[in-house]
Amino acid sequence: QVQLVESGGGLVQPGGSLRLSCVASRNIFGITFMGWYRQNPGKERELVATITPVGVTNYVDSVKGRFTISTDNAKTTVYLQMNSLKPEDTAVYYCLIQSIPMTYWGKGILVTVSS
Repeated sequence: QVQLVESGGGLVQPGGSLRLSCVASRNIFGITFMGWYRQNPGKERELVATITPVGVTNYVDSVKGRFTISTDNAKTTVYLQMNSLKPEDTAVYYCLIQSIPMTYWGKGILVTVSS
């Protein structure tokens, strides 16, 4: 069973930066995309950013120009560089790796943007 482990979250002031990492416990074959989602209590999980194995990226409008998703060559780690953070970016962030036929989720990591 593949496990995804997120790291890099925490408390940061508005305008600050954080880099989230998500490491898979082993190589995953047949990846179609990797991504980051976020969720606040009482709200639906929201797509933040995705990246395909060939590097095509997609971002929700609210983070465009501030967040950057990337992955390592082995496609076992996916990163989310978050700059110019805002209080509304506060959420639990989850990484996802979508392969054929499995979907893998991390357990989530809290990001709090507050002064």
